[in-house]
Amino acid sequence: MATLTSTLAAAWRGQPRDAALRPVLAVLWALVLLFVLYPLGQLVLHVVRDDNGWTGRILADALAHRITWIALRNSIVLAILVGAIGTAIGFAIALLAARSNIPRPLRLAIDSIILLPLVSPPFAVAISIILALGPRGLVSHSVFGVEGFVIYGWHGVLLAETLTYFPIAYLALKGVIANASVTIEDAAFSLGAARWHVFRTVTLPMTLPGLANSFLLLSAASLADFATPLVLASTQFPVLPTQAYLQITGMYDTEGGAALAFLLIFPALGVYLLQRYWIGERSYVSVSGKTASSGGLAKFSAGALALLWAVTLLVVTSVAVFYGIIVYASLVQALGANHSFTLGHYADALTQGWPAFRDTLIVAGITMPVGGAFAVILGYVLARYAFTGRRALEFASMLDYALPGTIVGIAFLITFSSPPLVLTGGAAILVICFVFRYSLVGTRTTIALLQQVDPAIEEASASLGAGPVSTFGRIVTPLILPALAAGMTVLFIRAMTAISATIFLVSLDWNLVTVKILDGITNVELGKASAYSVLVILIIFVVVALTGVVLRALTRGVRNPGMQLGG
Repeated sequence: MATLTSTLAAAWRGQPRDAALRPVLAVLWALVLLFVLYPLGQLVLHVVRDDNGWTGRILADALAHRITWIALRNSIVLAILVGAIGTAIGFAIALLAARSNIPRPLRLAIDSIILLPLVSPPFAVAISIILALGPRGLVSHSVFGVEGFVIYGWHGVLLAETLTYFPIAYLALKGVIANASVTIEDAAFSLGAARWHVFRTVTLPMTLPGLANSFLLLSAASLADFATPLVLASTQFPVLPTQAYLQITGMYDTEGGAALAFLLIFPALGVYLLQRYWIGERSYVSVSGKTASSGGLAKFSAGALALLWAVTLLVVTSVAVFYGIIVYASLVQALGANHSFTLGHYADALTQGWPAFRDTLIVAGITMPVGGAFAVILGYVLARYAFTGRRALEFASMLDYALPGTIVGIAFLITFSSPPLVLTGGAAILVICFVFRYSLVGTRTTIALLQQVDPAIEEASASLGAGPVSTFGRIVTPLILPALAAGMTVLFIRAMTAISATIFLVSLDWNLVTVKILDGITNVELGKASAYSVLVILIIFVVVALTGVVLRALTRGVRNPGMQLGG
């Protein structure tokens, strides 16, 4: 009994000494239960139970169709290919960026181009590929004169998803490579080892955890991608997210769509758990802790250096060309048929499309502060307190992020379309979906920042008589401003660009600009879809820039938290 008592005391140490923490935990758990676990539970129940009770009929019917197995196979194979190719590309560019003396202006230009797919609508790369390599493509037909080239199918989807998601690998691996010390490599060279041998036995093992993590991140993104396969290969190359969408919207079969989404849970959760294992068990930093020297790349052969530059220039040029084509298509009557200049597509976007832009900006504007506050409060509680169920709360809060948007959207549709809580058709369900699906970045950044700050600063504030609210406002808030800004920025970008979950939740009263872009593609109005995409990208860049300005102004005005204890 004494052991049990001491164990429970240790588990709760640091938690509800503050009276304010108990209601905060209660609210956090209530929100996660209501908007994460409850919808997912309803999705599962929708598959395993019908009006007659428990049943396996719904799942059996879905598995009886050959197309289901084909879609499942395609989803997994595509995820593996996108993960492998995208990670290889990201690794090559990150190696060049982290181990070379690229001039700062050129590095900034490369980074800006590489990040374009991450701040653009999910259809942007698919649209540009159609415009560039389609039957009347600007590159395939107008430049090279190729007739009958078909970009629709698995190869088009693979190309589009790889170009869309490789920046994730680049961002993840750039820091990993920068933190890998070249001292060990130098020691190997001094012992007479060949360049390839050093790369294979020293450099590659030091970055292996980062490579595995990048592969899993890209595979998860591919598994969740609903937009690209829908645009480039909805029938030629079926995948589970697209099939679930078509099952619900085309055949009005909610049970069948839920069953397909249910099947997608298993590979998605498998990838997520593997990714968490690599993050939790591996270190990205070499033993010495020294960062790479600026001349580290000089140890590579001229051929290897040329290969890295070739990959970088090819990929960066391709992204730049594809996005340049989107801009060009938005400024001509009909790319491939009539190249006369026009601003008509932008006029349509700002008139007919204004309600969708307005709704999207309202939803994104509400999502930013609400999601940012939820993210930092959750991150603070997880980082600063030990309590029973801490790991369960952390895992549950991240489920919506880990699972494909198709699953989340269908779960919300099933759960909140009928009593006791009806939310479909309004803006609230869109905000809630974005908040609980994309708050992870703010939460993880908050945890990372607080792990670097000694809790004694907050304890000193409390010992001087400051209450928990005062301590949080005067001591903690200045420390987590970067995390708040990062979380709000990601939330805004996703609210402006996401569609896989919210395609099931929009209505006549509340629409999103990404749905208008999809309508433009399906109606073969690619010029109009391009104009919408360009405007979305511009809005995102403006808001991100303003967020950065505000953050710098706030951090300049914040005094050292330790100095605030006396004031």
